[in-house]
Amino acid sequence: MDHEATITEQELERMLFDESAEPKALPLSLLERITNGFSYRMEIGRGGFAVVYKAMLNNGAVAVKRLSNTYMYENEFLREIECLVKVKHKNIVRFLGYCVDTQGNMAMYEGKFVLADIQQRLLCFEYLPNGGLNGYITDPSFGLEWRDRYNIIKGICEGLHHLHQRNIVHLDLKPANILLDECMKPKITDFGISRCFAEDQTRIIASKVVGTTGYMAPEFVSHVITQKYDLYSLGVIIMEILIGDKGGQSVDNVRIR
Repeated sequence: MDHEATITEQELERMLFDESAEPKALPLSLLERITNGFSYRMEIGRGGFAVVYKAMLNNGAVAVKRLSNTYMYENEFLREIECLVKVKHKNIVRFLGYCVDTQGNMAMYEGKFVLADIQQRLLCFEYLPNGGLNGYITDPSFGLEWRDRYNIIKGICEGLHHLHQRNIVHLDLKPANILLDECMKPKITDFGISRCFAEDQTRIIASKVVGTTGYMAPEFVSHVITQKYDLYSLGVIIMEILIGDKGGQSVDNVRIR
């Protein structure tokens, strides 16, 4: 159990409104309290290996991401923290803190009591009220004004540029991983499968490549990861924003002029 995480709710609230604040270790008891014991009523998102909750403070709200299977997804948790601590940009979701907690729990196994470790791995972010971009991709005749579409595209490009300048490849860029604040400013989130390159590194050969169908570059079959992966995803997202068609495009339908 992490005994050094002593941040209070008031301190977390001050961090939320201080954009210069650095991420800190947060106590599990605090995250449990502000999510009403991780109540299903507070859920705002659910993915392959995590559940996201809206957590209420006295004068604001944050988002708490709780890993579903900490033993299976420990690497994703560590990789996400590694990427998040390196970035601070208006178009990337603000990372406020993390929780690493392990408690012993007595359980019956094959007729005997055994002490089993229960792990908790959580991340805390700013809460963005307008949800994911995927909820705003509609026919050009409806939904967002053209200026809003342009500003969203521009913001995504600036956020992605910031990541690439810091040798981070996102690898799962898609509308659901682009959140919108109260002013419809886009912020890139979810770095669970992202990779951080060394300063002079331009590619990684991965044992396997995961992502979302429709947004993965065709060359993923080679298992050679470069920044081009994100650029392909960005192109698909831009097309979706402009024409209102969800789910990506087949490579066979892309023409090079």
